[in-house]
Amino acid sequence: METKEWLKAALNDLSRAGIDYADGRYLDRETESITVRNEQVAALSRRGDCGFGIRVLYKGSWGFAASARLTEADVMETARRALEVAKASYLTQREPVKLDEWQPHRGSYRTRFEVDPFAVPLDRKLELLFTAVKILRQDKRIAVAEGEMNFCRTEKLFLSTEGAEITQSILESGAGTEATAIEDGDLQRRSYPDSLGGDIATRGYEFVESLELVENAERIREEALALLAAEPCPVGKRDLIIGSSQLGLQIHESCGHPTELDRALGTEISYAGGSFLTPDKLGNFRYGSKIVNIYGDATIPGSIGSFGYDDEGVPAQRFPIIEEGIFVGYLTSRETAPIVGKRSSGAMRAESWNHIPLIRMVNINLEPGEQDLSLEDLIADTKDGILVATNKSWSIDDLRLNFQFGCEIAWEIKHGKRVRMLKNPVYTGITPQFWNSCDAICGRSEWRIWGLPNCGKGEPPQTMHVAHGAAPARFRNIEVGVKK
Repeated sequence: METKEWLKAALNDLSRAGIDYADGRYLDRETESITVRNEQVAALSRRGDCGFGIRVLYKGSWGFAASARLTEADVMETARRALEVAKASYLTQREPVKLDEWQPHRGSYRTRFEVDPFAVPLDRKLELLFTAVKILRQDKRIAVAEGEMNFCRTEKLFLSTEGAEITQSILESGAGTEATAIEDGDLQRRSYPDSLGGDIATRGYEFVESLELVENAERIREEALALLAAEPCPVGKRDLIIGSSQLGLQIHESCGHPTELDRALGTEISYAGGSFLTPDKLGNFRYGSKIVNIYGDATIPGSIGSFGYDDEGVPAQRFPIIEEGIFVGYLTSRETAPIVGKRSSGAMRAESWNHIPLIRMVNINLEPGEQDLSLEDLIADTKDGILVATNKSWSIDDLRLNFQFGCEIAWEIKHGKRVRMLKNPVYTGITPQFWNSCDAICGRSEWRIWGLPNCGKGEPPQTMHVAHGAAPARFRNIEVGVKK
């Protein structure tokens, strides 16, 4: 591969220019996206993109430059520009950057899959979506029925002046359906298996087939129609059971983002926001109840929050964030980890070749309960509560403290039984109080990883694929409903 040799030569030249450190990333990506709406093809695209970026640390200041021109001259010129940017940054330096030390890795990582989605004929993919959408549309009150599939293959090369040489091949597949019901001025929506495009994993087309979009279409249609006649979510304080996909988004917004160390240090405050989990709280702040254990883990097979190495060449790892309710760890980089006396957690990733890496979430997971408690067991143990599922809306402040989430569907629970469906459920809270109210988490059999492909951060903005594992959990005395 000529590009690899050119990048190596460019990094060697930079090493002789008196720099502290430099790395080069080459990325080649292929994507396919299909959307079917009301039995018509609404969108269909297949795209390719490739290029490289070079990052330089000069006297403790960063420089970065990137190019899609894959010639030897352009690689050398891009390295020169990255060094110029680093030298300019040095003129306004406040504190020099210091990287924690890692043994440079030479290795590879490849997604395991059974069926390459890019080799599956388009007609076969469309037939599956059309069949599901046709079932969703078997009632005139379903105004819009949609199905979509998304696939992505990313080939990555990472090199550094420390001697790292890493290749990665990551394949992603995802799909979902959605039915929108309208009657008498009311609109209700049901999504499957989740909102925001369904679910996505680092697997092949076999993952799409395992979602059983067709088999679940009738249930989703009937739930959307039933919501039209359902009573609104009552207002007041109730015990709240949150389904695993909605709890995954709760983890994302109220634990994942506030534990990104760059946010906690204030470097993202102008756009992405800050964090209430400031460094003085590390190791001594009670974030949740004693049963709340949240880990970052980039090693879980099949999840889009997993990989072999981050974009600094740090190996994927599992690390604690919340242990028995106490805040104990951040998502960190080689630059930020030493500030809090830690080593990098391998959480630096860039959206593409022309973006500089940022601290991003990996799989941020709520550990299941010790006992194999099922959702039905948890419902049976709840005297007066509400079960919510599937996100519809969310809002949270810049410090990740005050939040409000809306869901697609809910069920009222009385004396251990679901007694009626509810529409437009909303719940609100303040992050530490909310997680301290958690008194039960379902067991391993109910635990599932949910892919989230639209996490935004950075200036210019970058979108990252992350994931969250959770089992349904109960929270006591939570404010639900919309006060008039």
